[in-house]
Amino acid sequence: MATAQVPDLHHFRGSFGGKDVIPLWRDAAGTQPNLPAGLLGRLTHILGSPVTAPDLFAYSYGVLSATVYASVFSDELTLPPLRLPITADAGMFAEVVAIGRRLVWLHTYGERFVPAGQVQGRIPAGQARSIKGISSAPGGGPERFDWVADPADPELGVLQVGDGRIGPVPRAVWLFSVSGYEVLKSWLASRMKVRSGKKSSALDEIRPASWDLTLSTELRELIWVLEATVAAQPGLNALVRRVVAGPVVRAGQLPLPTAAEQKPPGDDADTSPQGSLL
Repeated sequence: MATAQVPDLHHFRGSFGGKDVIPLWRDAAGTQPNLPAGLLGRLTHILGSPVTAPDLFAYSYGVLSATVYASVFSDELTLPPLRLPITADAGMFAEVVAIGRRLVWLHTYGERFVPAGQVQGRIPAGQARSIKGISSAPGGGPERFDWVADPADPELGVLQVGDGRIGPVPRAVWLFSVSGYEVLKSWLASRMKVRSGKKSSALDEIRPASWDLTLSTELRELIWVLEATVAAQPGLNALVRRVVAGPVVRAGQLPLPTAAEQKPPGDDADTSPQGSLL
C-alpha cells in the first residue's frame, strides 16, 4: 500500500506499521533517492531509456499490487527478502510504470503522481452513488452495515450502512483485502457507533459524535478507489505474467546497497523506532 502521509507504527493492520515503511526519498527535499548509488544508471543502460526513482517506485508498486504476485511467487515469499522481477524489456517496463503510477495516484487519493490534466487531491468518480443518505442524527454513527447482492446480478450489490444505501458496489470491492486486511469492511467497522478493533490508548475514544456528510464523501471515495483498483487487476495480472515469462534483469547485474545506504537517514542522531523512520 502507498500513502502520502508519514505513517506511524500502527498505520497498517495494527501489526505492519511505520516500521516497515520504504520511503521514495532519503531526504525531505526529495532529491536523494532511497536506492543504491548507480542502480538507476545501470537500469537505464540495460533498458536503453532513462529510469528515474519515481519510475522504479511506480514499477515496484505496480508489480507488488498485482493479485497474481502472491501465487506466482508463493514459494519465494515464505522467506524474506521480497523478490521483485524487473523486466529487461523497455516497453513492458513502461507499461508497468504507467499502471503503478495510476495506482499510487488512486491510493494516495490524488496526492502523488498526479496525471497531466488532473487536480491534486482529487480522484475520478466511480459508479457507486448514494441511493439513500446515511442518517446524521446526533448520538453516534450507524450501528451496523452489510452488503446485499443484486438478485439480477450476484456480482453487484448495494452497501447498506445504517439506514443509508450506496450502490452499485461490486462483490469484488466488498471482499477486497490487502494482506488479510479487508479494506471496506474494516473502514466501516471502525466508524460504527460501537467501533471494532483493538483499543491501545485513550486516543481511540476520540471519534466523531455522529455520522456526517464528510464521512459519506470519504466512503464514496474509498469505494471509487477500490473500484478502479479491482478494474486494473486483470490487465495488471496479465502484464506481470508477461514480465516473469520474458527477459528479466538478474540480481548480479545491479549494485548492492552499502552499509551506509541501508541505515535510516539520521540514525546516528535518533535511534528511536519513530525517529529512525525519518
